[in-house]
Amino acid sequence: MTVAAVVLAADLATALHAVDGVPNARRLVDAAWAGGALPVVVVAADPDGAVAAALAGSVAVLAAPAPGAAGPVGQACRGIDVARAEVDATTAALVWPARMGWVDAETVTSLIEAHGTDPSALLRPAFRGQAGWPALVPIVHLEAFRALDPGLAPGALVDALAATVGIRLVELGDPGATYDLDTPRDDLPPFEGPPEPPAGRHHEWGSPAAAGPDEPPEPPRTAG
Repeated sequence: MTVAAVVLAADLATALHAVDGVPNARRLVDAAWAGGALPVVVVAADPDGAVAAALAGSVAVLAAPAPGAAGPVGQACRGIDVARAEVDATTAALVWPARMGWVDAETVTSLIEAHGTDPSALLRPAFRGQAGWPALVPIVHLEAFRALDPGLAPGALVDALAATVGIRLVELGDPGATYDLDTPRDDLPPFEGPPEPPAGRHHEWGSPAAAGPDEPPEPPRTAG
């Protein structure tokens, strides 16, 4: 299974907001890659090159956004299309609004593992029963996703797709899945971890599977 991450950075300030001492877009890319997602695509307008500079040296592909009329679904599909152009065998994509800057790499790993055991399931992480981000959208549902109303916000898009294909919530105990950057890190509830392995096994912190691929990051690239 190959699972991409698609970071939707519609707001430049959110993309560049300092998180743990680095720009948020870079922190998200590093978390996605450490959790095992590849390729990692950041969809963002970058008129001054600030986002590209923040991503320099990472595995990220920076993609120019779709036309504004395409709405959030168009931006997500733009990122997914870029990811599939990078890796044709991509089987799913983590759709990840950039404002969700606290998501832990272990959550990415767990969603990828859950996808491996249930490849056609639309997945969302949950924290204390509340659905969060990123949402894992299998490629088998891409055209249904693409056909959704461009006026829908990201959460409503996932709900609309779920109404057609169903959804599985995966309780992962990560407050970053539901708390966005409006909540300072010191005010986040404690990380609880999943009550049981989402795919029947658990990676210890610092293990190679939890840390992500062994290969060093490639130079940054830009999709037109």
